[in-house]
Amino acid sequence: MSDGTPDPGERREQRLGPVLRRRGQVTAGQADQRLLDTRGPSDWVHGDPWRVLRIQSEFVEGFGALAELGPAVSVFGSARTGRDSPEYELGVRIGRGLADAGFAVITGGGPGAMEAANRGASEAGGVSVGLGIELPFEQGLNEYVDIGVNFRYFFVRKTMFVKYAQGFLVLPGGLGTLDELFEALTLVQTRKVTRFPIVLVGTGYWGGLAAWLRETVIAQGKASPRDDGLFHVTDDVDEAIELVTKP
Repeated sequence: MSDGTPDPGERREQRLGPVLRRRGQVTAGQADQRLLDTRGPSDWVHGDPWRVLRIQSEFVEGFGALAELGPAVSVFGSARTGRDSPEYELGVRIGRGLADAGFAVITGGGPGAMEAANRGASEAGGVSVGLGIELPFEQGLNEYVDIGVNFRYFFVRKTMFVKYAQGFLVLPGGLGTLDELFEALTLVQTRKVTRFPIVLVGTGYWGGLAAWLRETVIAQGKASPRDDGLFHVTDDVDEAIELVTKP
């Protein structure tokens, strides 16, 4: 005797929450059934709908950890910077200077220039934040981090760098540093963020890039002449700190 429910094999329309599936896109089973049936495969853990919840949880954890941070500046630079290098000492000075100015220091939490900035802030009694990322070559958070959050997803981590900082200080770095730099430049250029100073520290390292942007990208009309003012290049630590901390 039928209760009026069509046979699953004959269903032509299926509603799964806000999702409508028809014809060949109808799936077997129900969401509750797949959740509660422990005998099924575990592939659902790696599916896109579940991944959305993981992404959501990362935003929630990041917002929760940093919501009461106070004024802060994000500092970027190479993980390969040696502890005995002038660039490492430069990072320590920047971290110390930001802490003395009343600002927390946010870095990627890794070694090298990131560790240097965290160290300077920590030793000066400031708040030292590390936002780590899951990588094939695990680095872990450096020992000078006071508040640490590890992320699976780069784009969630990038949001935290911008949302809880009022500017970027960029030390010499590689592809990861360039990624963060150009992300910030694009956000400022498109006015997704307002008054967000970006300072590149090290004219010898960044001068060539600045010249290329000005003499090639802007000169050929690929960017506006006013985009040359989106960032500042300096060797002066005091000037760099003043540029990112002034009201």
